[in-house]
Amino acid sequence: MIKKVWHKLNNSVAGGAVIIAFFSLLAKILGLIRERLIAVNFGASAVSDVYYASFRLPDLIFNTLVLGALTSAFIPIFQKTWHKDKNDGLVLANSVINFFLLIISFLVILAIIFAEPMTKIITPGFDAWQLSQTILLSRIMLLATLFFVFSNVLGGILNSWKKFFSFSLAASFYNIGIIIGIIFLYPRLGLSGLAWGVVLGALMHLLVQLPEVRRYGFHYRLNLVFDENLKKILRLMVPRTLGLAAGQLNLVLVTMMASHLSSGSIAVFNLANNMQSLPISLFAVSLAIAVFPTFSQAVLEKNHTLFATHLSQNIRRLLFLLLPISVLIVVLRAQIVRVILGSGNFTWDNTYDTAQTLGWFAISIFAQGLIPLLARSFYALGDTKTPTNIAFISIITNIITAFYLSGIFGVQGLAMAFSISSIINMLLLYLVLYYRVDLLDNNKIFSVLLIVTLNSLIAGFVTNRILHLIAPLLNTRTFIGIFTQGLLAGLCGLIIYLILSILFKLEEVRIVKNKLLQSWHLLKNGKN
Repeated sequence: MIKKVWHKLNNSVAGGAVIIAFFSLLAKILGLIRERLIAVNFGASAVSDVYYASFRLPDLIFNTLVLGALTSAFIPIFQKTWHKDKNDGLVLANSVINFFLLIISFLVILAIIFAEPMTKIITPGFDAWQLSQTILLSRIMLLATLFFVFSNVLGGILNSWKKFFSFSLAASFYNIGIIIGIIFLYPRLGLSGLAWGVVLGALMHLLVQLPEVRRYGFHYRLNLVFDENLKKILRLMVPRTLGLAAGQLNLVLVTMMASHLSSGSIAVFNLANNMQSLPISLFAVSLAIAVFPTFSQAVLEKNHTLFATHLSQNIRRLLFLLLPISVLIVVLRAQIVRVILGSGNFTWDNTYDTAQTLGWFAISIFAQGLIPLLARSFYALGDTKTPTNIAFISIITNIITAFYLSGIFGVQGLAMAFSISSIINMLLLYLVLYYRVDLLDNNKIFSVLLIVTLNSLIAGFVTNRILHLIAPLLNTRTFIGIFTQGLLAGLCGLIIYLILSILFKLEEVRIVKNKLLQSWHLLKNGKN
């Protein structure tokens, strides 16, 4: 029975989404533990600003050239090559790994050498102590990018094979490595221990994927064949790389602006951003990753109906899931921040600033969640230019609005600008897809959007009223009190949302019900 259930989970889009969602949740829980440890030890302060700023230089290299750009171009080409000839697929995979290890190694060496002037550009508002510590931590963290190059190609291979287990588990091991750095290495090595924890996490991210990828046929070889397939991957990467480079430049500029704001602003921005990304990773990114091979296969087979049906269904599912979450996070933002971060050196002022920033981020959670799905639709169609061009428009909007709003609202203005640009990005992607993809049911999507928005607002109103009604009955200055207040109010809001969805006969409720029934029948048949 267990083998049958596992085969179903690990060899289908729905099963893959379940696996990715489950381990994304685990990774995010570990990520929240990581953030809590940072908050408890350092609060939103100059020290935590150093920690978060140290990621900017390594991320500039890795996220631009590898994360997203490589995998989005690699998966369709590898998938096609592997199905034709497994040996050619192995040659391609090893060539990609070795090529990018060479390129990234060269860039890492340059970044280590020029870390000081680059860090001065990234954090112009830092004092001498913050600057020297950021340079030290950045140089150590740069080593992690080499492990990530290898592990992300392995993740692309597993995605192509629709094997999601160890790929999904990798992020949890990355967070475990960072937690080890905070708990065990920091007391012994000082702030550099935090950076070595990041390197350890990257190594664990790689090692956890090796057994599964080897079991299904991959073997690492020191070959580098610069053939047409590798050239095609590089060509497909170019527009996406430019878009990601602009995205990383955007984060650098945000960090530059935040470094001139009050101490702790970089930490507040990152803490709030990391919290609001949980539902996006849990539902949106996991679904987009799982459905991408199906999109690619539908395009390969020229099955326009399958492509449009999957796209429409998944847009509606994400709206159904993410819109109420957006509203509830806005309403419960103070309770969420205090429960997750409110301890040790994380003060009430830190809580207020982070909660308000989280609220502005949460407004665009539904849009941020749709972007990975819509972008991967373009990638499956072999078009990396359109989402890149749209990303550029979004980034320029973010930079301009962030510069203006941060001067008025401080770090909250940075989150406002982020949400505005995310909504613009999503709308432009959808509009282009609507005119490009035949059979996309726009009327049905718009109808679901209206109903779900109404239901979410009503649920949010009820949640807000419950918060105020039960507040006098609890000591909201204690962990138990504020946790109970937020939990009860949130549960009431969710129940109201589900009741309204049933009354409006939303198809998404039926889909969830059918999935549960299918799981029950699968388990029942397995027992027999």
